[in-house]
Amino acid sequence: MRVRLYEENVNDRQLQQVIDCLKAGGVIIYPTDTVYAFGADMYNSKAVDKINRLKKLEQGQYAIICHDLSNLSDYTLQLSNTVFRLMRRALPGPYTFILKANNQVPKIFHSKRKTIGIRVPDNAIARAIVEGLGNPMVSSSVVDHDEVVEYTTDPDLIWERYGDQVDMLVDGGYGDNQPSTILDCTSDEVEVIREGKGDLSIL
Repeated sequence: MRVRLYEENVNDRQLQQVIDCLKAGGVIIYPTDTVYAFGADMYNSKAVDKINRLKKLEQGQYAIICHDLSNLSDYTLQLSNTVFRLMRRALPGPYTFILKANNQVPKIFHSKRKTIGIRVPDNAIARAIVEGLGNPMVSSSVVDHDEVVEYTTDPDLIWERYGDQVDMLVDGGYGDNQPSTILDCTSDEVEVIREGKGDLSIL
């Protein structure tokens, strides 16, 4: 199934279709403020496994998408004031923050280091989806199999490639081709793991 949503005015009826799909254990492809990504309810292990199979991922190679920072303590250990201030400056935005996961996070999410990636994208569609779902969504970028182009930006091409492998494509128009900047905040020093779309001047 394919639905079209507009970031400037997210249609409630179509948004509910997306949320119902996720709650039923579906896997979607949806737009973010960077590249298109696979998404699933973080508490549905079968849906998370499906993303793993689609991308041939190992455990822990994804982030969770949050609507805002209000429930951060549900998934992470206590943050330093420095890291929390940095997150407040940077989010919503094209950053993935690697943080220490607490025991409430399903084991399928975190690596042996017990860390988790947190994203709050600057995209109204993505944030409306997780707000309606009521809990974070697992997220992993849709990569292109072309050796030159790393990420697919055209929803038509994404649909052609994955339409029969996912339960829904949320078409939000053309996506970006730059992934998020990944910042490891698990120690006293913030480490840049990947420089992407985000501006490093926030550090």
